[in-house]
Amino acid sequence: MTLAQDRTQDRTLAALVRADFPILAQTVNGHPLVYFDNAATSQKPRAVLEALNHYYEYDNANVHRGVHALSARATDAYEGARDKIAAFVNAASRDEIVFTRNASEAINLVAYSWGMSQLQPGDEIILSVMEHHSNLVPWQFVTQRTGAVLKFVELTDTQEFDLDQFKQLVSDKTKLVAINHVSNTLGCINPVAEVAAIAHQYGAKVLIDACQSAPHMVLDVQALDCDWLVASGHKMCGPTGAGFLYGKLAILQAMPPFLGGGEMIADVFLDHSTYAELPHKFEAGTPAICEAITLGAAVDYLSTLGMAAIARYEHDLTAYLYQQLNPIPQLTLYGPQPQADGSGRAALATFTVEGIHAQDLSTLMDQSGVAIRSGHHCTQPLHRHLGVTSTARASLYFYNTTQEIDTFIAALKDTIEFFGSIFDED
Repeated sequence: MTLAQDRTQDRTLAALVRADFPILAQTVNGHPLVYFDNAATSQKPRAVLEALNHYYEYDNANVHRGVHALSARATDAYEGARDKIAAFVNAASRDEIVFTRNASEAINLVAYSWGMSQLQPGDEIILSVMEHHSNLVPWQFVTQRTGAVLKFVELTDTQEFDLDQFKQLVSDKTKLVAINHVSNTLGCINPVAEVAAIAHQYGAKVLIDACQSAPHMVLDVQALDCDWLVASGHKMCGPTGAGFLYGKLAILQAMPPFLGGGEMIADVFLDHSTYAELPHKFEAGTPAICEAITLGAAVDYLSTLGMAAIARYEHDLTAYLYQQLNPIPQLTLYGPQPQADGSGRAALATFTVEGIHAQDLSTLMDQSGVAIRSGHHCTQPLHRHLGVTSTARASLYFYNTTQEIDTFIAALKDTIEFFGSIFDED
């Protein structure tokens, strides 16, 4: 197949998959739904919905604890999902994948298990000003209790991760670098592999927040050489209540348990306990069995489509989106511009409109059936750094189309005109 043929196939991706997402067929306020809030959560294909129903209709039982048929089937499906995720991120071992409720819990697991036991007064943690609150607040907790210090990488003139400043910040005092792979607000793709290589030269560990990259691009934790990586299933066509932590095997083995209870033990005595092998040491209690299984179904779905094909199609969407947004004079766009082919950033656009509050903007656009996000997107420090309190965000996924972008642009222009007419009357 030639590259041109391959690109043509990529452009048909949304048309091929739209029928897999029943929620997208509805109308909102009398208009066909245009769902552009994918950075917050993605929609679910029928394969995921069917996997959820199948578990509760046929296999509902606790895992690891029973020898009867239902428990065996549930255990096989639950552990099979772990294998799928390990392959999805190219982990060296299935034991490097720990199920969590979400990425926030995964970061807290590392913060409390590794951070509380390893960090000392004067140790330094490097974050960036663009971090999601989930990759900031846990480290604030840790530093308050250990005496470690937080340092922050700021932005370049193009509102991207300042790698040169990072090189100045990192030192022998640096024990951890924790940054997002893709900013959920700026849309920039951070140089995490290079950051990891530099950090490791100083003996520091590296955690990557992949919530905005795992759904959209090929991930290879061995190539990135990160020590930990976290992601949330609900942003990658999976259910809410299921995420995962990847960690290098030796590091996870050395970390103490995060939570105590059933499942995470080997032997329990009245005065002490011994702990299960990985990954069960970090999965206390009855897990979110169905959620993990359906996350596995989501990974199957994404893998069948191909993450490289998804990324290429989203590049096309990004290029078209910015072609339509850039000429609107009232807009201020945040984050770097895409390259000519739409690559170089995520398929989202965060913006403000002169004289219109983001919440008012998104409320009025909802009247046209267009769902976008408004607020601080769980990045309040970044918004303060940018000098704004609230922004609007349109975030796309592979099931979105250029026709939907046209609808979004039309609704946006109508909203701007509506508010402009109000101001003119005043």
